[in-house]
Amino acid sequence: MADWSHFDASGRPAMVDVGQKAPTQRRAVAEVWIDLPDAIYRALGEGGIAKGDPGAVAEIAGIMGAKRTPDLIPLCHNIRLDSVGVKCELDCGRKAVRIECAAAAMDVTGVEMEALTGAAVAALAFYDMCKALDKGMIISGLRLLEKSGGKSGTWRADAEKGEI
Repeated sequence: MADWSHFDASGRPAMVDVGQKAPTQRRAVAEVWIDLPDAIYRALGEGGIAKGDPGAVAEIAGIMGAKRTPDLIPLCHNIRLDSVGVKCELDCGRKAVRIECAAAAMDVTGVEMEALTGAAVAALAFYDMCKALDKGMIISGLRLLEKSGGKSGTWRADAEKGEI
């Protein structure tokens, strides 16, 4: 446990001390997918979701989720977010909704968890808006697409696969 950054010398959980770090511009983008049953896919095309526009509600929920990340993730630092953007887009070829969340901050620690939390909460809100029609939606593929800033620099998911 001596090498673990989130535990102290006696093995107790501890928040990492970032007090001596200099702020840098941080940015992260995450995505998640919701595969849609036929009834929901058709209803979205016809504007027939009884509760209203699930994409708009999901986008607001995702922003709110990103802002609440330190309340949900233990040992996550409370940072001042400069921006959070969430986009829900229907992918007709896959019969799915792709949700992307981007977060940015000028701070001493990264915003990866805020981007991931925003995407996850947006997906849950979308599910909630559509579940009366069919509960068979599948939320999958939550992942970090890219991050920049800080000591570790820039990282992109596609670069891990040898694609850029």
